[in-house]
Amino acid sequence: MGQTFEYDVIIVGAGPAGMTAGMYAGRSMLKTVVLERGAAGGELLNTETIEDYPGFEHIEGWDLAQRFENHAKKFGAEFRQTTVTTLRKLPDGSFEAETDSGDTFHAPTAIVTAGGTPIRLGIPGETEYAGKGVSYCAICDGAFFKGHTIAVVGGGDAAVEEADFLTRYASKVYLIHRRDELRASKLLQKRLFENPKVEVIWDTLVDRVEADGQGFVRNLKMHNVKTAAESDLAVTALFVFIGFRPNTGIIDGHVDHDEMGYLLTDVNMETSIDGMFAAGDVRAQLTRQVTTAAGDGTTAAIAAEKYLSSLRDSSVGRVVATGGYAV
Repeated sequence: MGQTFEYDVIIVGAGPAGMTAGMYAGRSMLKTVVLERGAAGGELLNTETIEDYPGFEHIEGWDLAQRFENHAKKFGAEFRQTTVTTLRKLPDGSFEAETDSGDTFHAPTAIVTAGGTPIRLGIPGETEYAGKGVSYCAICDGAFFKGHTIAVVGGGDAAVEEADFLTRYASKVYLIHRRDELRASKLLQKRLFENPKVEVIWDTLVDRVEADGQGFVRNLKMHNVKTAAESDLAVTALFVFIGFRPNTGIIDGHVDHDEMGYLLTDVNMETSIDGMFAAGDVRAQLTRQVTTAAGDGTTAAIAAEKYLSSLRDSSVGRVVATGGYAV
C-alpha cells in the first residue's frame, strides 16, 4: 500500500518548465512537489551544449539542469523520482496524481510540465535494433560511433543540430529528409552545409533498418518520394529526430488540445480544466526552447498562486492541512 501526500502544488515533470515553476512556487511559500520519473533536467540532459540561454554563452546541458534543480530546491521545492500514471481532478475540486509506486499526491492545483517523447519512424527494424544502432539521443550514443558512417533522419532544428554534433564522432553523416528543403533555422542550416562531413539526401524516406548477423545496424533501405527509386545506404547507426509527442496521456478526463495533442492554454497557462496549468513542451506554442519553457513555468507558478489565493479568499470547501488553502 502506498502513502498519500498533501501539497499546495503538484508539478508533473522536471524539465526547465517544471523546475522553474517549482522555484517560483517555492518562492511564493507554497508547499510544492515536482514529480519526475528520472533525473531532473528533461531535454537538457539530451543536449550537450546550450548557447542560447541568456547569461550563459556556453554551458553544458547537464550543468544547466543541475543549476535549475538546485535553485528550485533552495526555495523549498521538493523533488520526487517517481512516474505519474494518472492525474485527475477530484469531485471536491482538488487534484490527485497516482504513481507507479502506489503513492498518491493531492493538491488544490496542478502544473503539467511533462514534455514529450520522441516520435518513431514506425518502420521494420527500428524497434528491434534500438540500442544496437537506432537511437533518439545524439549526446547519449554518439560516442559509440567514432569513425563510423551514420545517418540522421529529420529536417527541423533538432535533426540539423544533432547531425552537425555527430560529426565530432562520425567520419561521415548523412542527413535524410523527406522534402527538398529543411525546416531548421537558417543559422543551423548554414553550419550544416558548411560541414564537410555532412551530406544531405533529399526527398527520401527510410523504409527499413537492416542489421548484421549479430543484430547491429548495417544498412538502410530507402526510396525517393518523387521518383520512387529504391536505394541502400550502408551505415552503422540511425539517429531519428522527427519530432516529439506531448506526454498528455496521464491526464484523466478531457482537456482542450490541438490536432497534435499539445495542450491549449490561456495567457496564464491555465488549461480548460480549472486549476490545471501547463507549461513547456507539452503546451501548444510557436517555439520550444529552454527560454520559452522557463517563461511558461514562471507564468504557470504565479498564476497557480493567484488561483490558490482566490480559493483561500472564498473560504469554501475543505482546507488543505499543509498549505491552508481552501478548496
